[in-house]
Amino acid sequence: MKIDSQAWFLLATAAFLGWLTWLLAPVLTPFAVSLALAYFGDPLVDRLEHAGIRNWRLGRTLAVVLVFLLMVILLGLLLLVLVPLMVEQFRQLAERFPSYLDWISGTAIPWLSAQLGLEDTVPDMDQLTAWLKAYWKEISGAAFNVLETLGKGGQAILTLVTNLVLIPVVTFYLMRDWDLLIRSINDLVPRNLENRVSTLAREIDEVLAAFVRGQLIVMLALGLIYSAGLWAIGIDLAFLIGMGAGLLSIVPYLGSIIGLLAGAIAALFQFQDILHLLLVMLVFAAGQMAEGMFLTPRLVGDRIGLHPVVVIFAVLAGGQLFGFLGILLALPAAAALNVVVRHAREGYTASKLYSAEKPDDPED
Repeated sequence: MKIDSQAWFLLATAAFLGWLTWLLAPVLTPFAVSLALAYFGDPLVDRLEHAGIRNWRLGRTLAVVLVFLLMVILLGLLLLVLVPLMVEQFRQLAERFPSYLDWISGTAIPWLSAQLGLEDTVPDMDQLTAWLKAYWKEISGAAFNVLETLGKGGQAILTLVTNLVLIPVVTFYLMRDWDLLIRSINDLVPRNLENRVSTLAREIDEVLAAFVRGQLIVMLALGLIYSAGLWAIGIDLAFLIGMGAGLLSIVPYLGSIIGLLAGAIAALFQFQDILHLLLVMLVFAAGQMAEGMFLTPRLVGDRIGLHPVVVIFAVLAGGQLFGFLGILLALPAAAALNVVVRHAREGYTASKLYSAEKPDDPED
């Protein structure tokens, strides 16, 4: 009865925390971002904390200041270099999208239909193109209206400014007191469960480290490889296609497939020859080789163990339940839950319930 009461208490507590997270999701988002940044920077802080010259050591606070400044510099470079490139390429895509539709409907689809013998089943491409162009104008107009509203909305500006101030401050204090927070949490764990909880926490930390400090670097590296390769062969939207493929590579093969299709369409529309199509395929083949032979084995390894379907479901479910906060926490939570499920499976296969012998057949 006591065990049942404890189980129900834990279940009720988890349900309450889930409801509270859903309710406070907009408020918790900057804290989740700060927590991720602090977790990302803590290992470097730990290394710098004991660095120094002879008997002089940096100390925790100075190490945090150095790591914090490094994060600010990297973020500044990201905003100054990558964001303007992305904005410019989005502008080019918006301008060329109607031309892409004309080429697809007037050249690509008729040729493909003739090769497959499906001329009689092709829909009215002029009507479809007109509908897509009109829909694209509506999307563009709605996007500009949203941006204009956000720009004029005092509440939106206040929220943005608050987050810009809150995230750095919270990140700094979390990095400075990270070890203290971990010890405080460890002190709350029941003593009879300390070893089991410590084992789970250590494995979850390895999985999250592989994801946060590994997978994100792999995504960025692939985005740069794809972008540089497409730019080298002359694709106008190289950066947009390459970085988009890199970000989508969080799901295995999804980024390379979508990037290859987008790059092939861009190459055919821009050059209309087979050579550049083959060069695009070569770029993505080189990226896949770099990922499989170097990036993933060195930076991630086999510690995450999440099936691609689980990755897709986690992101969609997190976004549906908790919005942007859910998207941020979906994969780390899924990776941590994967460790718990693995231990639960090992406990089940070692239990008497699993190893119980099959009862004898009465007819034997």
